[in-house]
Amino acid sequence: MRGIICVTVLLSSVGTAFASGGIWCSADDTAVEFQVEAGVTRGMGGPTFNFRGDLEVKARPAGDSLRKTVFEDSNLAQYWLDGKELRLNIYREHQVADTYNHVELAILTKTSDEGVYDGQYTLAIYDAAADADKDGKPVELKGKVSCGAE
Repeated sequence: MRGIICVTVLLSSVGTAFASGGIWCSADDTAVEFQVEAGVTRGMGGPTFNFRGDLEVKARPAGDSLRKTVFEDSNLAQYWLDGKELRLNIYREHQVADTYNHVELAILTKTSDEGVYDGQYTLAIYDAAADADKDGKPVELKGKVSCGAE
Protein backbone atom coordinates (compact mmCIF):
# COMPACT_ATOMS: atom_id res chain seq x y z
CA MET A 1 0.00 0.00 0.00
CA ARG A 2 2.82 2.38 0.90
CA GLY A 3 4.43 1.72 -2.52
CA ILE A 4 1.22 2.67 -4.37
CA ILE A 5 0.99 5.96 -2.45
CA CYS A 6 4.64 6.81 -3.18
CA VAL A 7 4.22 6.11 -6.91
CA THR A 8 1.01 8.17 -7.02
CA VAL A 9 2.68 11.14 -5.32
CA LEU A 10 5.71 10.86 -7.61
CA LEU A 11 3.60 10.77 -10.77
CA SER A 12 1.44 13.70 -9.66
CA SER A 13 4.53 15.82 -8.94
CA VAL A 14 5.94 15.11 -12.43
CA GLY A 15 2.73 16.51 -13.95
CA THR A 16 3.02 19.77 -12.03
CA ALA A 17 6.64 20.19 -13.09
CA PHE A 18 5.45 20.56 -16.70
CA ALA A 19 2.69 22.99 -15.67
CA SER A 20 4.89 26.09 -15.55
CA GLY A 21 7.79 27.79 -17.25
CA GLY A 22 9.47 31.13 -17.08
CA ILE A 23 10.34 34.36 -18.85
CA TRP A 24 13.39 36.58 -18.36
CA CYS A 25 14.88 39.69 -19.97
CA SER A 26 18.09 41.66 -19.51
CA ALA A 27 19.96 44.63 -20.90
CA ASP A 28 23.28 46.23 -20.01
CA ASP A 29 24.33 49.28 -22.03
CA THR A 30 25.72 52.76 -21.34
CA ALA A 31 22.33 54.07 -20.12
CA VAL A 32 20.82 51.27 -18.05
CA GLU A 33 21.28 47.82 -16.64
CA PHE A 34 18.29 45.65 -15.80
CA GLN A 35 17.09 42.11 -15.43
CA VAL A 36 13.52 40.93 -14.91
CA GLU A 37 12.03 37.45 -14.59
CA ALA A 38 8.79 35.67 -13.78
CA GLY A 39 7.26 32.24 -13.68
CA VAL A 40 4.48 31.58 -16.21
CA THR A 41 1.78 28.93 -15.89
CA ARG A 42 0.73 26.84 -18.83
CA GLY A 43 -3.02 27.13 -19.24
CA MET A 44 -5.57 29.40 -17.55
CA GLY A 45 -4.44 32.27 -19.79
CA GLY A 46 -0.79 31.90 -18.78
CA PRO A 47 -0.69 34.20 -15.73
CA THR A 48 2.68 35.12 -14.27
CA PHE A 49 3.85 34.53 -10.73
CA ASN A 50 6.85 35.61 -8.67
CA PHE A 51 7.72 38.53 -10.97
CA ARG A 52 10.84 40.38 -9.85
CA GLY A 53 13.62 42.51 -11.24
CA ASP A 54 16.26 45.17 -10.74
CA LEU A 55 16.87 48.32 -12.75
CA GLU A 56 19.77 50.76 -12.55
CA VAL A 57 19.78 54.05 -14.47
CA LYS A 58 23.51 54.71 -14.77
CA ALA A 59 23.25 58.46 -15.47
CA ARG A 60 21.31 59.22 -12.27
CA PRO A 61 23.41 60.38 -9.29
CA ALA A 62 24.24 57.92 -6.52
CA GLY A 63 21.63 58.07 -3.77
CA ASP A 64 18.93 59.37 -6.12
CA SER A 65 15.65 57.46 -5.64
CA LEU A 66 15.32 56.91 -9.40
CA ARG A 67 18.82 55.46 -9.89
CA LYS A 68 17.88 51.98 -8.64
CA THR A 69 14.45 50.38 -8.80
CA VAL A 70 13.38 46.99 -7.54
CA PHE A 71 10.38 45.43 -9.26
CA GLU A 72 7.93 42.96 -7.75
CA ASP A 73 4.68 41.24 -8.77
CA SER A 74 2.50 44.35 -8.58
CA ASN A 75 4.78 46.26 -11.00
CA LEU A 76 4.13 44.01 -14.01
CA ALA A 77 1.27 45.97 -15.56
CA GLN A 78 0.92 43.90 -18.76
CA TYR A 79 2.59 41.07 -20.58
CA TRP A 80 2.17 39.16 -23.81
CA LEU A 81 3.84 35.89 -24.74
CA ASP A 82 3.15 33.78 -27.78
CA GLY A 83 5.31 31.85 -30.22
CA LYS A 84 6.33 35.06 -32.02
CA GLU A 85 6.50 37.89 -29.47
CA LEU A 86 7.27 38.64 -25.83
CA ARG A 87 6.13 42.02 -24.54
CA LEU A 88 6.31 43.40 -21.01
CA ASN A 89 5.11 46.69 -19.55
CA ILE A 90 6.52 47.36 -16.08
CA TYR A 91 5.59 50.40 -13.97
CA ARG A 92 6.81 51.57 -10.55
CA GLU A 93 6.12 54.79 -8.65
CA HIS A 94 8.60 56.41 -6.29
CA GLN A 95 7.25 58.80 -3.69
CA VAL A 96 9.60 61.56 -2.57
CA ALA A 97 8.06 63.86 0.06
CA ASP A 98 4.78 65.05 -1.51
CA THR A 99 5.71 64.30 -5.12
CA TYR A 100 5.51 61.17 -7.19
CA ASN A 101 8.14 60.06 -9.66
CA HIS A 102 7.90 56.93 -11.79
CA VAL A 103 9.70 54.61 -14.13
CA GLU A 104 7.97 52.69 -16.90
CA LEU A 105 9.85 49.97 -18.75
CA ALA A 106 8.37 48.68 -22.01
CA ILE A 107 10.01 45.62 -23.58
CA LEU A 108 9.05 44.65 -27.16
CA THR A 109 10.70 41.57 -28.67
CA LYS A 110 10.28 39.04 -31.45
CA THR A 111 11.51 35.48 -31.50
CA SER A 112 14.81 34.82 -33.23
CA ASP A 113 15.00 31.14 -32.26
CA GLU A 114 12.84 28.85 -30.15
CA GLY A 115 12.67 30.37 -26.67
CA VAL A 116 14.95 33.31 -27.62
CA TYR A 117 13.50 36.81 -28.05
CA ASP A 118 15.42 39.92 -29.12
CA GLY A 119 14.18 43.47 -29.42
CA GLN A 120 14.05 46.94 -27.91
CA TYR A 121 13.31 48.46 -24.52
CA THR A 122 12.01 51.94 -23.82
CA LEU A 123 12.49 53.31 -20.32
CA ALA A 124 10.43 56.38 -19.43
CA ILE A 125 11.63 58.20 -16.29
CA TYR A 126 9.50 60.94 -14.76
CA ASP A 127 11.25 63.11 -12.16
CA ALA A 128 8.86 65.76 -10.74
CA ALA A 129 11.77 67.85 -9.37
CA ALA A 130 13.42 68.02 -12.80
CA ASP A 131 10.14 68.84 -14.60
CA ALA A 132 10.64 72.63 -14.66
CA ASP A 133 7.88 73.19 -17.25
CA LYS A 134 5.47 70.95 -15.30
CA ASP A 135 4.46 69.37 -18.60
CA GLY A 136 4.60 65.82 -17.20
CA LYS A 137 6.82 64.51 -19.99
CA PRO A 138 9.26 61.80 -18.94
CA VAL A 139 12.82 61.38 -20.17
CA GLU A 140 13.07 58.35 -22.47
CA LEU A 141 15.98 55.96 -22.86
CA LYS A 142 16.03 53.24 -25.52
CA GLY A 143 18.22 50.26 -26.26
CA LYS A 144 18.49 46.60 -27.13
CA VAL A 145 17.18 43.83 -24.89
CA SER A 146 17.42 40.05 -24.99
CA CYS A 147 14.83 37.75 -23.45
CA GLY A 148 14.08 34.11 -23.10
CA ALA A 149 11.08 31.91 -22.38
CA GLU A 150 10.54 28.27 -21.60
